[in-house]
Amino acid sequence: MYGKAFAPEYQGALTTLSVNSSLTDVLAAGTEQLRAAERAGEPGEVARSGLAVAEAQRRLGRVADADRAWKASYRAAREAEDTGAMAWALWSGGTLARQRGALPLARRLLQLAADLGERGGDIVVRGYSLAGLAETGRIQGDYEAVGRLHEQLLAEARRRGEARHTVWALEGIAQMHRNTGDYDRAYALFEESAEIAARAEDRRGHAWALRGLADVVSVRDGDTERALELLSEAETTCRAMRLSSALAYNHKMRGNVLYRAGRYAEARALYEQALAEFREMSEPRGEALSRLGLAKSLARLGRDRGETAAELADLAGVLERIGLQHARRMVARAHEELGIPDTGLALAGATEAAR
Repeated sequence: MYGKAFAPEYQGALTTLSVNSSLTDVLAAGTEQLRAAERAGEPGEVARSGLAVAEAQRRLGRVADADRAWKASYRAAREAEDTGAMAWALWSGGTLARQRGALPLARRLLQLAADLGERGGDIVVRGYSLAGLAETGRIQGDYEAVGRLHEQLLAEARRRGEARHTVWALEGIAQMHRNTGDYDRAYALFEESAEIAARAEDRRGHAWALRGLADVVSVRDGDTERALELLSEAETTCRAMRLSSALAYNHKMRGNVLYRAGRYAEARALYEQALAEFREMSEPRGEALSRLGLAKSLARLGRDRGETAAELADLAGVLERIGLQHARRMVARAHEELGIPDTGLALAGATEAAR
């Protein structure tokens, strides 16, 4: 039995904030409390209110502000000799690093956060940090290494009745099944995560689950209209909560759905929109995936084959620099799909083009 979802990253005087609080509200409340704590000379509260500020800025796509905020939170936590607050700040920094495409840095910070969480006896930040490590590995395509960790964290979350973490783990496992072609299993897991998120009032988790369901409905069933309906429902939540990154990934997925349906001009417009959104928030992974979708759409609409080949070659380099193990397979698949000779890429199975 799961209780109502909660947001452990909102701490100290900010515990009254909900997991569904709009990010603008979180930022305003966090900034106000941060200033009050600074005036009162309370470094522990500075650290904890600063964490909320860092997370709001990150989720709003304000990378530079988020980077300053988590580092300031860590410094204040260290001054207060608060091991748990130090771990939470490192978790925020590691999550931001992953969002920025700096995956080696993300792993280092998240491992430090997990170690500090364990040392300080904070099982929640330890769990969140291990989850961050698992997600980083999944994004890279290292499913064998992180699959067991996802399952372990899912079991722990179920045992403690933590709806938000259960939803996260289910969606991560579902994504791996989707990317390896087990669409039925992926659908069942996304469906379960959507149900748990809805009951626990976890609107963010519910929006991501709907996006996963839309992907499977599109690729497995060819049901374009149902997929678009699911994405529209998720988009309403993303806009209400100001979930900038989730909204951009929603738009990219809408482009994927339209592309699969052969509606290339519409897909191009969505990829262009998502690309602009990702560039605004400095999120290189989403930017590169949007560029790939856009390149394929433009090719279908008659773009010069040489220009497409050059774009795909550049994307291969970009994706590899980010550290995605499946990058060459993604580009190779595009070469094969578009009938454009591939001079340096070898096709090697299914790819993670959806997330």
